[in-house]
Amino acid sequence: MAVILSARRTAVLPRGGAFARLRIEDLAAPVVRAVLADAGLGAVQVDELIAANALGAGGNPARRVALAAGLPERVAGLTIDRQCVGGLDAILLAAALVDSGAARVVVAGGVESYSRRPLRLATDPDGGAPVAYDQPPFTPWADRDPDMTQAAAALAVSLGISRPAQDDWAVESHRKALVDHDWPEIVALGGVSRDAFARRLTPALAARAKVLAGNVTAATAAVAADAAAFVVVTRDDLARPGALRIGPGLTLGSAPEEPGLAPVPAIAAVLARAGLLPDKLAQVEMMEAYAAQAIACVEGAGLDPARVNLRGGALARGHPIGASGAILAVRLFHDLTNGHGLAAIAAAGGLGTAVLFSR
Repeated sequence: MAVILSARRTAVLPRGGAFARLRIEDLAAPVVRAVLADAGLGAVQVDELIAANALGAGGNPARRVALAAGLPERVAGLTIDRQCVGGLDAILLAAALVDSGAARVVVAGGVESYSRRPLRLATDPDGGAPVAYDQPPFTPWADRDPDMTQAAAALAVSLGISRPAQDDWAVESHRKALVDHDWPEIVALGGVSRDAFARRLTPALAARAKVLAGNVTAATAAVAADAAAFVVVTRDDLARPGALRIGPGLTLGSAPEEPGLAPVPAIAAVLARAGLLPDKLAQVEMMEAYAAQAIACVEGAGLDPARVNLRGGALARGHPIGASGAILAVRLFHDLTNGHGLAAIAAAGGLGTAVLFSR
């Protein structure tokens, strides 16, 4: 069985912050070097590097990261784009390579620079001027391909998740994130060693937040952000004390018009494969792209809210799309002392990834 030997990340900074001038490889390479040092491995021992990236517009960013990190030129680098779930999927791919015997050591995770993302233009086949766009299509059907914030608002309405309930979730996320800033998982970069967005959010402040859609507000939606997160995956017979076992885990597709609920069937399937009930989970890292989405998944999967996002979630740090799933795994690596931990995340197009980790 594949295991994680080490796991690190950068701080998560909102778009336009201290990481705004950094390229993808500038964010990721220091983290790659740090996880290899933590694992006691040399660059020459790495067989592959897998990086999730959603906004880089191609060019195989994983190859750039591998070269910038000083890995051997034979390490080709594999970039995947499954949007928000990509960081966790990169780790699942690494585990599959190791379990199959195709590789012994794989560095896997994700990196995103929202600040440096390229502008996107759709060409006009009739020769008209190109049209700028932000969200690419995730289905062939416009009526089943909602804007993500609109989808979160619709989810809140359909499940009766009130604005005060979303505000309370966001306030608690920030409160937990501010309890302890001594996080060894973070690689200091440019002098920044803590997440910058967490703040003393109060119910009164949340109530005054700008409405984005329906009852979803700027306080209950994660901000666009820059960050990188990576782990070292290898075989369990090469592991040392403290390694984190990976699996089972999988990605499932569901109704694309309800992307926020996509992790629920994935969580159920993963727990069934492991023969576990939700109350046997010691810790859960649930992605908080929106408070409504997090609440819906926690309730839909029957999870104990007291065990979810123990040190805050993405509402208190931000959402670097390709890195967000990997950050969940990094948090579990450093926080899960014993038993089973679950990481789960949703993505546009109706994708949900859930992975069980154990120590």
